[in-house]
Amino acid sequence: MTPEPILSVKNLSISFGENEVIHQISYHLNENEILGIVGESGSGKSVSSLAILGLLPKKISKITSGGIFYKDFDLTKLTSKPFQTIRGQKIAMIFQEPMSSLNPSMRCGHQVQEILLQHTKLSKQQAKETTLSLFEKVKLPEVERIYQAYPHEISGGQKQRVMIAMAISCQPDILIADEPTTALDVTVQKDIIKLLKELQVQTKMSVLFITHDLSLISEIADRVLVMYQGEIVEQGFVSDIFKNPQHNYTKALINSRPSLNTRLKLLPTIKDYLNNTTKQEIITPEERLLRHKKLYGNPPLLEVINVDKTYFSKSGWFTKPHTFKAVDQVSFKLYEGETLGLVGESGCGKSTLGNTILQLDKATSGQILYKGTDITKLPNAEIKKLRKEIQIIFQDPYSSLNPRIPIGAAIMEPMKVHKLYSSDEERKEKTIDILNKVGLSETYFNRYPHEFSGGQRQRIGIARTIALQPKLIVCDESVSALDISVQAQVLNLLNSLKESFGFTYIFISHDLAVVKYMSDQLLVMNKGKIEELGDADIIYSSPKTVYTKKLIDAIPKGL
Repeated sequence: MTPEPILSVKNLSISFGENEVIHQISYHLNENEILGIVGESGSGKSVSSLAILGLLPKKISKITSGGIFYKDFDLTKLTSKPFQTIRGQKIAMIFQEPMSSLNPSMRCGHQVQEILLQHTKLSKQQAKETTLSLFEKVKLPEVERIYQAYPHEISGGQKQRVMIAMAISCQPDILIADEPTTALDVTVQKDIIKLLKELQVQTKMSVLFITHDLSLISEIADRVLVMYQGEIVEQGFVSDIFKNPQHNYTKALINSRPSLNTRLKLLPTIKDYLNNTTKQEIITPEERLLRHKKLYGNPPLLEVINVDKTYFSKSGWFTKPHTFKAVDQVSFKLYEGETLGLVGESGCGKSTLGNTILQLDKATSGQILYKGTDITKLPNAEIKKLRKEIQIIFQDPYSSLNPRIPIGAAIMEPMKVHKLYSSDEERKEKTIDILNKVGLSETYFNRYPHEFSGGQRQRIGIARTIALQPKLIVCDESVSALDISVQAQVLNLLNSLKESFGFTYIFISHDLAVVKYMSDQLLVMNKGKIEELGDADIIYSSPKTVYTKKLIDAIPKGL
């Protein structure tokens, strides 16, 4: 028996002003089904899902053709008043970023309770009991505490669970999950995927799961459709799409992610696939061994010895200070030209360790030797000189760039601070050269950060970092917010710059597939301590500890 569609999108086109962004798309969502929608930023997946809920910005966007049918209702014909009875009650949504979707000034429990009071006839007490039961259903710990907590007092994974509880509170027929796991650790991501699947089985609701990660879709969806530049380029059962992708864009999405089995010299990008210019040059274990022999034959560039970082907090006049060890007796060596991968779940201490090495945070005890000098004992004037040698590439380049300063001036600024080159003309010349090296042209020199895409902004962040020709660069989650193909381009860029300039990287990330691709050595952290340290390939093929094995097992691997 053919399943009944609960939602049908027919020949839908959406325009922003004169610009059509969705072109005649058609698909359906069956009852009791999970449909994956895959595509990168700008492909139209989120815009088309917002149209289902009537959430497109009224003044600047319009549906120019087609319809969206929920059962027998054409949602495009509804005015805002009748939509309120459908939105949240019949069709609910989990947004990508729970921190900006939850009200920071309201307790978590009250936010879920508010939905129940608005859409059901429950009393205040019944709504509270239902909220606590929903928190248990989404496997939140200490439900009474989380009911009373504000969003900033709970972790990212817990915030996402509160959002899921809110979305399923009225037992909707359709749940739209828009990138619900993008910013989460790989283990938390696995838990959230498992939870959504369990809830779907229990409630028999239909789910639209939107993501840019095809491997993730393989873990949850029954069918999948692939969007590119406002069109559906391919759709079908997950197993068919994975085993036999027809469109080059789909092939690129599957293959642009670093493989856990083979190590390519260059990751293929979307452009390579669309232009049929892919090259599969593999780095052999023998080549890797020779390189490591050369690397580790020299003295270390950086040596971290028994470093501790303890934070003290005092909640009252007469209470003892509470201590929290973010970094606990960490020791390792880093060699010139090496990439050390630093992985672990949120809160494991990896970013704190990075900040301690950068001297942005002072170690409580231990030594950090850079070129044989203990930098923890340096006076401020010497630390300022050290800044030229040890730099950072931030996770979010937009918030690390001044929106009022053109990018050319932003790249020249650190050159001026460190008195590099004799004139502004020479600095400008060097800046243009750096822009070319990171794949941007001279024409971008006078543009502002808001005029660039996420991938371009990350290149600007990299340009600003390499402007000082540092020796050691800490990459802190520097590709985690990027689409898969843009991520491939930036990883290729980081590797080529490393070859050209002889950089040494500490590469911090929660994406283990990316870390394995980039790293010579791997350092796994858990609760401030080193869980495992050794060759990246060896740790991935045979992890020694249960924690490392859990991290590796949680990576979405596709079919």
